[in-house]
Amino acid sequence: MGRRLLLVAAGLLLLTSPGLAQEEDLATRIGDARALEQAENLAERLASPRRTMQTFLEAMNQLWDDPRAWPRATACLEKGALPETEARSQARDLYAVINRIELVDVNGLPDAARVEREGLESVRWFPDRERHAALLRRIGPPAGGIVLARGADGLWRFAAATLDALPELRSQLADQPLVAGRDDLTLGDWIESRIPAALTGTSFLTVALWQWMALFAVILLGLIVDLLARGLLRIGSRRLAGHFGGEEDPAQLQRTLRPIGLTAAAMVWLVSLRIVDLQTTLALILGGALQVFLVLAGTLSAWRLIDLAASGAMARADRTESRMDDILVPLVSRAVKIFVLAMGIIYAADALDLPVAPLLASLTVAGVGFSFAAKDTVENFFGSVAVILDRPFDIGDWVVVEDTEGIVEEVGFRSTRIRTFYNSQVTMPNSNLVKARVDNYGRRQYRRWKTCLSVQYDTAPETLVAFTEGIRELIRTHPYTRKDYYQVWCNEFGASSLDILLYMFFEVPDWNTELRERERLFLDILRLANQLGVEFAFPTQTVHVFPGEAAPDPAAPPGSDTDRRAAQEGVRRAQRLIADQPWQRERPGPVVFHEGPTPLVDAAGNPLPVKEEKS
Repeated sequence: MGRRLLLVAAGLLLLTSPGLAQEEDLATRIGDARALEQAENLAERLASPRRTMQTFLEAMNQLWDDPRAWPRATACLEKGALPETEARSQARDLYAVINRIELVDVNGLPDAARVEREGLESVRWFPDRERHAALLRRIGPPAGGIVLARGADGLWRFAAATLDALPELRSQLADQPLVAGRDDLTLGDWIESRIPAALTGTSFLTVALWQWMALFAVILLGLIVDLLARGLLRIGSRRLAGHFGGEEDPAQLQRTLRPIGLTAAAMVWLVSLRIVDLQTTLALILGGALQVFLVLAGTLSAWRLIDLAASGAMARADRTESRMDDILVPLVSRAVKIFVLAMGIIYAADALDLPVAPLLASLTVAGVGFSFAAKDTVENFFGSVAVILDRPFDIGDWVVVEDTEGIVEEVGFRSTRIRTFYNSQVTMPNSNLVKARVDNYGRRQYRRWKTCLSVQYDTAPETLVAFTEGIRELIRTHPYTRKDYYQVWCNEFGASSLDILLYMFFEVPDWNTELRERERLFLDILRLANQLGVEFAFPTQTVHVFPGEAAPDPAAPPGSDTDRRAAQEGVRRAQRLIADQPWQRERPGPVVFHEGPTPLVDAAGNPLPVKEEKS
């Protein structure tokens, strides 16, 4: 487990460090270290006659479950320049002979200390006149012996003379029962012992006829599994989409299912390759290629599944009121993708039998360069963490950051993307957001509207009172206005008009709704002015020339309830104005954009018939 964690850490560091991939001698150092590691393992396994015998028997006993044990078995033989196929044949003969002699007690063979103490150069395991006396009486003088000899490199192997005599010795022991082990070392051996000799004796390109037939069957089986896996997953995805009330994206589903089917096929091919039991270099090539293919297909499958899950999570997040999940879903999906990619690299290295120690060593060599190269990346990463924890904005908020104004579109590990009102995209490093001043217009509960309504000087005072009170009534009954605070008063004597201050707030979810509701209130004010006979003033100057006439009598003073009657008249007119408005019965929803042409409806909302123009 600890080795896997170290590999994960190494993979993640490799992904985030641009300097490591640029080291020119990295591949050479990894190759040298790999050769050194293999040499050390071989020296430990063949350090004495006892260890060589133990290594050989363990490897041969593991072949049924793991064909990759063949190199360890053949390494125990003094095979010289023999091809791998002949070395494996010798290993089979040696294993069959040993299993018919006795159950091996490896402790009876010299260990490394005894070899050095006695200066041994060779050890004969068979025949032993005392230990094998009963066997020798049954078979007679043996055709050869089993001797382990020390080579020039100091390692112990089964001697060449022993290997040369194995065919005759195996024939001599053919009638003896098995004392240990098995005759069928691999699944291929078991199959060959049960099929006609014509299929096993005929070969093409060093591959038996039955193996070619098995290869074809394995390929066909993998393709069938691919189709079945994709079909079953497609049916399951449709049921899940129906259960959760979501919509299925056929294109995205196809992109996801394709690598999953290939992964299932690769698993079948890799497992079924044991049945074929190829004994040539083709087995190594196919096995390595299938392992790499399985890692690549599995990594791509996980990547596409993450995209599919993130798409569903984003669709669900869009239906919630919280904006936090709009930020978390992309960030979590990216983090999982990086983890999947790191695991893919690790398992690909394991499939190619690349050593781990040189990889970790290269990280320490490039540690100083990485610390400088990744400085900005680390700062931006912690900036994104600060954005998530502090939440100065959410996806879709209207913000002003320094000299950038727009809508927050995406928050990533390194940067935040803002769509400006010119439709350009500004990418801002997250490290800047920690120190920048963020003005979030999207967090406003109310949106203020302050304006001045200028009316003509000849407007009667009672009309002004009715007009201002009517505007207040419009604000009080408007579906999207703040009802607990607003100001509508005759406020200034302008140069060419009487100025009415209109100071109020809209309580709307977004800017589009604000513009629509501002227009609604604006038009209602205009209709109220028309009903009351209020004329809006223009910035003009009028010169009045009066002849020398007697001044007119001053206007009669207002009564005690003049203002009250005027206010009631304004309320009455405002209520009459909005009595039949549709928003009185149902609060308008947010702004929705539709494609044209716009359907025409009557007052009841029923569609009007299209009138055909006569030519």
